[in-house]
Formats: sequence, structure tokens, C-alpha cells
Amino acid sequence: MTARFDVLAIGNAIVDVIAPCEPVLIDREGLAPGSMTLINATRAEALYSRMGPGVETSGGSAANTTAGLASLGAKVAFVGKVADDPLGAVFAREMTDMGVEFSTIPLRHGPATARCLVNVTPDGQRTMCTYLGACVELTPADVDPEIVTSASVVYLEGYLFDAPQARDAFAKAARAARDAGRRIALSLSDPFVAERHREALLTFIETDVDLVFANAQEVRALFEEQDLSRACNALGSRVEIAAITDGAHGSTIVAGDRLVGIAAAPVEKVVDTTGAGDQYAAGFLYGLVRGRDIAECGALGALAAAEVIAHFGPRPQVCLSDLARQRGLLAA
Repeated sequence: MTARFDVLAIGNAIVDVIAPCEPVLIDREGLAPGSMTLINATRAEALYSRMGPGVETSGGSAANTTAGLASLGAKVAFVGKVADDPLGAVFAREMTDMGVEFSTIPLRHGPATARCLVNVTPDGQRTMCTYLGACVELTPADVDPEIVTSASVVYLEGYLFDAPQARDAFAKAARAARDAGRRIALSLSDPFVAERHREALLTFIETDVDLVFANAQEVRALFEEQDLSRACNALGSRVEIAAITDGAHGSTIVAGDRLVGIAAAPVEKVVDTTGAGDQYAAGFLYGLVRGRDIAECGALGALAAAEVIAHFGPRPQVCLSDLARQRGLLAA
């Protein structure tokens, strides 16, 4: 069956609040630098009041990846839960304006639309505190098998493992994709996700997943292995393709017997690493659905990641397809 979409992404629908800060704020708030912490509504309001001026934009890991894919020219859809409130309306409008199909019915009673408070220190490292709000209300009823089977690749956000109903939605999508012969990609999302759900993630990866995206911290946490090479090989032995990013050290792609190293694309100044992994996944997936070699997929991922870390915000600020053509990664 011909695919209507290149990629369907399923993840948390979140509005990001991103602001620069000094390390003292991270210490004073008792946060682990570079981590993602789940917080409640009261803590979210208190932390927000202490943040400096910043940027507010629709976010969420998988949603950010759809933004990158759309910027590259892919046909994309997204499933995620927002509330029937002003922030939910903003999220839906921004997704639609980017050319991403987003038709999940909003939550009419219950918690507000989720938000992620991102404090960025001068070295570009981001420390995230997330109030999940309506995100955790995503249920299997929100997953339409027809849209799942109409996508070449179904891309799943690891953060969904934190909410039982959302995990069930995740599983429903995976079953529908597998039955239709579609590829399934998974992002590990965060080291703490890998630690909290290690056994469930490993089982899911081994039985249902074709492609895994992870960073060095996440893959180490998943296998409780500090040696990065061994952790990468452990992941690569379980899936068709494993793509592991390691900041300025670039990325490693394991595909069967192939081990490909991809250099990080040059960046004049790292401003904010928020969304780097999301955009790497966007570039890689775009190459994959276009039938490109994994080395070319990795180069597209590196380029997209480099663009997003050069400015505040987790989504591209220039047309990625134009940028890729300028760098010779796409045909003119």
C-alpha cells in the first residue's frame, strides 16, 4: 500500500518555555544539570516565576522532529494530546502552519496543556523541568490504526513510557504498524526513561522496533554499561539500525555488520542544545524514507542538529531543505 505520510510521530504535545540562565539558578533549584525532571503544576508555576525572559514555542520531542521533517519537505503527521485551552490551540495552530497533520481531539476536562521549562546555561546545556498535564491523557482511543498504517515510518517518543495509558497507545500503534509491514522507530528520550523502564524498553525494542535513536548517556543507561562502544554494539545487535549521538563527537550508526562514524557538523557557537537529538532524528528519518545510505542519513541528521543548536528553540529557524542543498546533501 502506498504511504500517505513519510513519518507519523507519536509523542508528548508540549509548549516549551526556553530561557538563558546562570548555573547558580540550577543549583538553587536543586536540579541536575542537563537532566529532565517531571514536576507538578505548583512546582511549574514557581519555577516559571523565577526564570528569565525567554522564548515560548510549541515543543515536545517527537513534535520537534516533525517540524524538522516538514522543513526538509517530508509529509508528516503527529499524534499527541493537548487540552482545550489557549496553549493547546497555539500548539495545534503551529503544527498545522508547519504542514504537519494534527487531528488529535483535545482534552475538554482535566489538566492543562503540558509545558516544559528549559533553562539554558552559557555552555549551551539545557536543564528541563516538565509538567506533563494533558499529555498523560493520551489513550489508545487517540490512535487511529488507519493513520498509523498510512505512514512509511512510525516514530515513537520514549517519554510516553512514563504514562500507563500513553504506553498502551504506544503499543497499539506499534502493533498496527508491524501488522502493516511499516518500520517502527523509537527515541529513548532521556537517561532516566531508560533507567526507569529498562526491562520494558528492551523487550519492546527486541520485539517491535527497527530503528532506535539514543544519545551516549541514554544508551549507557539502558545497558548499564559505561563503555560507549559496547553499549552501541549491544543496541545495534537488537535492531536493524541504531543511531547514537554524542554531542561534538558526532554520532555512531550501527546497522548489521556496518559501523559508521558521522562527524558533527560545524557550528560557530553553541547557543542551546535543546532539540539537537530531535532534529538529528528528523534528518536521519528524512534520508531513510528517501532511500539514502545510512551514512548520508547520518550526515543529514548532523546538519539538522547543527542548525538547531546555533539558536534558542528546538525547531529549525531556516529551511532545512535549502540548507541541505547548499551543503550538497540534497540535489539542487
